Amino acid sequence: MKSITIIWFRRDLRLHDNAGLYHALQQEHPVLPLFIFDADILDDLPDRDDARVSFIYKTVSKLQEDLQKLGSSLLVKYGRPIEIFKELLQEYQLQAVYTNRDYEPYARQRDKAIYELLQAQSIPYKSFKDQVIFERDEIMTKSGSPYKIYTPYKNTWKSAFEPEMVQPYPTQQHFGNLYRGTSDQIPSLQEMGFSPSAILTPDPKLASELLQQYADKRDTPALDATSRIGPHLRFGTLSVREAVALALTHSEVWLQELIWREFFMQLLYHFPETAEESFYPKFRAISWRNNEEEFTRWCEGKAGFPLVDAGMRELNATGFMHNRVRMVVASFLVKDLLIDWRWGELYFAQKLLDYEQASNIGNWQWAAGTGADAQPYFRVFNPDSQIKKFDKAYTYIKKWVPEYGTLAYPKPMVDHNFARNRAIATYKKAITETAGV
Repeated sequence: MKSITIIWFRRDLRLHDNAGLYHALQQEHPVLPLFIFDADILDDLPDRDDARVSFIYKTVSKLQEDLQKLGSSLLVKYGRPIEIFKELLQEYQLQAVYTNRDYEPYARQRDKAIYELLQAQSIPYKSFKDQVIFERDEIMTKSGSPYKIYTPYKNTWKSAFEPEMVQPYPTQQHFGNLYRGTSDQIPSLQEMGFSPSAILTPDPKLASELLQQYADKRDTPALDATSRIGPHLRFGTLSVREAVALALTHSEVWLQELIWREFFMQLLYHFPETAEESFYPKFRAISWRNNEEEFTRWCEGKAGFPLVDAGMRELNATGFMHNRVRMVVASFLVKDLLIDWRWGELYFAQKLLDYEQASNIGNWQWAAGTGADAQPYFRVFNPDSQIKKFDKAYTYIKKWVPEYGTLAYPKPMVDHNFARNRAIATYKKAITETAGV
């Protein structure tokens, strides 16, 4: 049996500036890189041409090529991680397993199972912080509890930040300790039950000019003025240290968005139940209407509200939706239609290229008024006034809803003023009923 250390890639699909890889390469045994196409995740995906799977596949293939140029190889498996590791224990003399931490509820359960399997064999399992600047308990209130409000979290984050925190890990200096040899071919998409997606994941846009103008242009959906880094942070093709370093020199507002991401991640870590329930119990008694026909029209971009419809059509066609429009379509679903925020969260989870559980849940609960530091429940976006503010010339709307203004475009499916009053009354009733329990 070959004596090796494993570096298990998950949400860190890069060789440069990778904490777990750097630490693995420091020890004496050859380091075998591993990636697992997790059947527990993939088998539950409804779309067999999921664009994110295609992006991961392409990225893993590139990682394999890069490692082969270094005389090494990436071992790629498809299956349940616990079963894969049982097989590896039979094939290799494992000295240790290194990886970078993942904070989502499923990932924590998966990693606990792997840790216990390895511990039974006295094999060290070592994990590292890599996808955030501050994790878990590093940014806490003075009383030692997690922050529930963004602004004080941001202020503490910034006061605790040190410039060396964005220094890249010099992994390239230690590539000589990579395992030398070849491994089996990567399982094909077809073998895993998938086909290539027609939706491509764009490269991140990190030009200085775009970042410097981000604060002024980020709310205009007709402009291509956002960085598109979401998928790359999600799957680790871009280091968060590189992103924060750029933000520090180019855009305070962009930095604040990166801090929002970490705020939502620590919320989900400390309150994992919010993946399934509203953050505040007083909103768990809301009587949602949950009209399936109305939900379908929302999904298809046929609600009769042009900014809402444009956003949903952009999402369905590209896997992306402009951030400002995301707030509008979410508010419309939850407040105007009184459809459970979890329905919208799930739909976004199935469609967004940049889907990240913590941010998706955090943003949906923000829009619904049910989450930590959310907009007040009585604040309801007016889809028409949002057009006047952010798409006055209807440029974005005309791109995605070309039939707008013709008889082919559907009439509004609800009266906004009526729906707004209905939503506020429904929320008030839930609060009152909860208080009376």
